[in-house]
Amino acid sequence: MEKPALVASDVDGTILSTHEQVSDHTAAVVGRVLADNTPFVLVTGRPPRWVPRIAESLNSTGYAVCANGAVLYHVGEDRVVWQRGINPVRLTDLVHALDTAIPGCAVAAERVGERAGDTVTFLAENGYQHAWPETHDSATRAEVLGHPAIKLLVRRVDMTSAEMTTAATAVLGDEFAITYSTNAGLIEVSERDVTKATGLADVCERLGVAAQDVIAFGDMPNDIPMIQWVGHGVAMANAHPDLKAVADEITASNEQNGVAQVLERWF
Repeated sequence: MEKPALVASDVDGTILSTHEQVSDHTAAVVGRVLADNTPFVLVTGRPPRWVPRIAESLNSTGYAVCANGAVLYHVGEDRVVWQRGINPVRLTDLVHALDTAIPGCAVAAERVGERAGDTVTFLAENGYQHAWPETHDSATRAEVLGHPAIKLLVRRVDMTSAEMTTAATAVLGDEFAITYSTNAGLIEVSERDVTKATGLADVCERLGVAAQDVIAFGDMPNDIPMIQWVGHGVAMANAHPDLKAVADEITASNEQNGVAQVLERWF
């Protein structure tokens, strides 16, 4: 690939270490990308509330595609540019179907306001267990499903995420976008046709950058649409086999600064 006109990177398992830190090496290389006036875009499953700390460690103040493509957030302006949510009626129908596909599952809804720090943006029903360390207030299922959500999180701790995806897809088909970023019994469901690729495509259109001039990095199945859409898709050494199978290149792991190692060819 020639020097990329835009760099896009997943967050967890990609640009962050397993301790959720950006290394000094990676931060320095991203700094050179930005100093070259090349846009650097975080493309993550995380909602906006979890993005500012990561962006700050990279000195990144531009766009971030959040919630697997359901939200476009401008870091420097602390502003949600747009969101593509699931309305309460479709949420309710979705959960009824999932109860059949994955009996015993628990659900949570991720919402978004106008800014990253808006309160009450995550609500989980009683019995929902996080796949990562975080606290939350419990609510009834009706309360969880009562407002539009940028994504529905579905949890069943005694299944793998891959097994859950297969079961959910069997009943939902392509009515919703189903993906996962951990295999620890958690799937994430968004509105139909919402992916990291659709979110990144919007950013590229705004900035006048063609898909073939973009390089992107990722590690999990939720990164597959983005890796396939860009001109050069890079999988981490620690990536899921399904992502490695569609990537143009496999770099070193997130612990070995794999993103930085590739970007140093040009920056």
